[in-house]
Amino acid sequence: MAVAKSGKRIMHLRFLDLKAKQREIRSEFPESLGLRVHRCLSWLNRAEQASGDDDASFIFFWISFNAAYAEEIDDSSFYGERSAFEGYFYRLIELDVDNRIYDVIWRQFPQSIRVFLNNKYIFQPFWKFNNCVEGYDDWENRFDKNIQRFNTSLTNQDTKGILTMLFDRLYVLRNQLVHGGATWNSSVNRDQVKDGTRILAFLVPIFVDLMMDNPKKNWGIPYYPVVNV
Repeated sequence: MAVAKSGKRIMHLRFLDLKAKQREIRSEFPESLGLRVHRCLSWLNRAEQASGDDDASFIFFWISFNAAYAEEIDDSSFYGERSAFEGYFYRLIELDVDNRIYDVIWRQFPQSIRVFLNNKYIFQPFWKFNNCVEGYDDWENRFDKNIQRFNTSLTNQDTKGILTMLFDRLYVLRNQLVHGGATWNSSVNRDQVKDGTRILAFLVPIFVDLMMDNPKKNWGIPYYPVVNV
């Protein structure tokens, strides 16, 4: 459990805490939510078991997050995923009456998130430019504007805006790892992997906990439901 600068305790939920809660209340879950939570917790457990291997932990935390939010979408591109993130975050923040997401972002990791978002190596237009994709010569201008939006969101304490920008960056890092665009345990991207893993380790359990607390909310149909043939 971490302590915020204000003195308020920030609960760091872990797999065993959430699994115990799931067992107590899962009979109240609709089938689709039950499947989401079951899958999400299984990968959260695996992420915690990979402690000490940040690359593996990050990937497993991301799969856990993916199990929580993913639905079938017509646009599977970066922008389609971003739209899915935004809708999911909107629902979570609306239900987060105790401001747990706010506390993680604004009290637990403000400096880490600031450094993370100021890192051009996890900014998608930077890589578009370096891969000679047309239309991205202005990546530096886009980057500067993105940082300006981030600072505005900080000033306005816009949790959803920060979450969306943060997960834009995390998604690029996810792609680098999953698609073989990075070396395992490489010193080149070590800081962003470590920070990304720590941030996901706090946020993903809170996301799942909020979903379990709100079983009547429409969390969507899982992308790959169980099919009995």
